[in-house]
Amino acid sequence: MIVGVGVKRIVLLIGVIVCGALVVRAQFDPQIGQYMYLPTAYNPAAAGEDDLMKVAGLHRMQFTGIKNAPMTTYFSFSSPFVLGKTKHAAGVRFLNDRFGLFSNQALHAQYAYRQRIGNGTLAIGVDLGFVNISFANDSVNLSQLNADYFTQSDPALPTGQGGNGMTFDLGAGIWYSAPTWWVGASMSHLTYPTLHWSDESDYHLKGTLYVAGGYNWRLKNKDWVLKPSALVMTDFSSWDVNIAMMAELKEKYRFGLSYRILGNVGLILGIDIISGLQLGYTYELPTSTLIYESYGSHEIYLAYGFDILKPKRTNRYKSVRYL
Repeated sequence: MIVGVGVKRIVLLIGVIVCGALVVRAQFDPQIGQYMYLPTAYNPAAAGEDDLMKVAGLHRMQFTGIKNAPMTTYFSFSSPFVLGKTKHAAGVRFLNDRFGLFSNQALHAQYAYRQRIGNGTLAIGVDLGFVNISFANDSVNLSQLNADYFTQSDPALPTGQGGNGMTFDLGAGIWYSAPTWWVGASMSHLTYPTLHWSDESDYHLKGTLYVAGGYNWRLKNKDWVLKPSALVMTDFSSWDVNIAMMAELKEKYRFGLSYRILGNVGLILGIDIISGLQLGYTYELPTSTLIYESYGSHEIYLAYGFDILKPKRTNRYKSVRYL
């Protein structure tokens, strides 16, 4: 059994997250259930982690059964590379997110500088790209509202077929991974960009802070590893926290439970189809009254990674967190 400073740090991190999340509401940026497998979705410093070139995709259908429920698609590609005696990583990520009458498309290039420190690697990364946010105002039907209080039009809504705006976006993050634990923090939308929809309407995008951490706890039976982790995200006016406990068998099969303070419990399953090729699935149920309206949320994850810096070691796929 592995016990040390790393687990104390992670336990402390999870405790701070849980105790600090007193107010929980919805936020603009989407959250994914399998955050521990796709960290580049929220932290650019995780690009090229474990010296692996990786392509990954995730699709999430939230609150199925409810009209205009959120639907999120992520795609990412990242690769490590060496310049002289220094290690770096670069990648790209794409987001397509629809929720209600809003849609959000984002394309970012990612870069991370990686430095060996102690028995782990410290990385500092940046996210550079564009976000495009739209609002389908032509789908708003004000005539269904009480005419004594509402008019047939609203000057706050963008005119035409829908509001649409694109702007530059910037994010940054820091990431440290060791053989038995990992932790990271990042900030999206650092410029707090404003999208101009019309003369009467603008959209102000808040920055979001992410803090994540996890620990690998190998049991006496060496075939089994427990992997607790947590992710907190906040725009400083609302919070969301996801806590997960995964179990891994023979570095191939994964299953676990998750709990989101926003009001969801989930089941996470995963398997290595072949060396380096991973498939994951999450099913979540709301713990609020939404359970009477929704069939739950579904999320599927697929990724392939391989070591390009050490090509002689092609017979085994290793990762602090992914296996």
